[in-house]
Amino acid sequence: MSHSAKRVPVAVLISGRGSNMTALIEAAHAPDYPAEIRLVISNIPDAPGLETARAAGIQTLTIDHRIFGKDREAHERAIDSALRDAGIEIVCLAGYMRLLTPFLTDAWSGRMLNIHPSLLPEFPGLHTHERAIAAKASKHGCTIHLVTAGMDEGPVLAQATVDVFPDDTPESLAGRVLKEEHQLYPKTLAELIRKNTN
Repeated sequence: MSHSAKRVPVAVLISGRGSNMTALIEAAHAPDYPAEIRLVISNIPDAPGLETARAAGIQTLTIDHRIFGKDREAHERAIDSALRDAGIEIVCLAGYMRLLTPFLTDAWSGRMLNIHPSLLPEFPGLHTHERAIAAKASKHGCTIHLVTAGMDEGPVLAQATVDVFPDDTPESLAGRVLKEEHQLYPKTLAELIRKNTN
């Protein structure tokens, strides 16, 4: 096995259908893709994305945050130990709807990515498409950034831009942004890995 064939083990954290997770899994089917999606973790037991991952032959885990009550760090310690047990090197958040504490963001500093449906620093947080339309933004899009303790504040790795049309609804805008997300996330993950291994 040549050195170039070693693929970096990646975990994806989801809370829902994980459409960006699916894009990453599909990209990783390519023989020259530098990452292997080895593990998918959800904090929601019946997240539809778990079924998608299982169907693709990927190990899945549910680590339900509710059993940890208000102790966010205990929940994250369970996630962290699952990641380490699986030999994970990079973590991708894909619609993971929990705010992370410094425990997890520090443990995976520089190795945890998130995708956000806006051109950060514009519109951090939720309801980005509604807010872009309300602000009469002419451009909107998505951002991939490294995760830090501040919500949606980490260093930006890549962005993709779409035009906002006068007749856009949040749904129509979200649909166009999602198409870009599914292209940008696999590409950015691959670039990050290649940059770190060269």
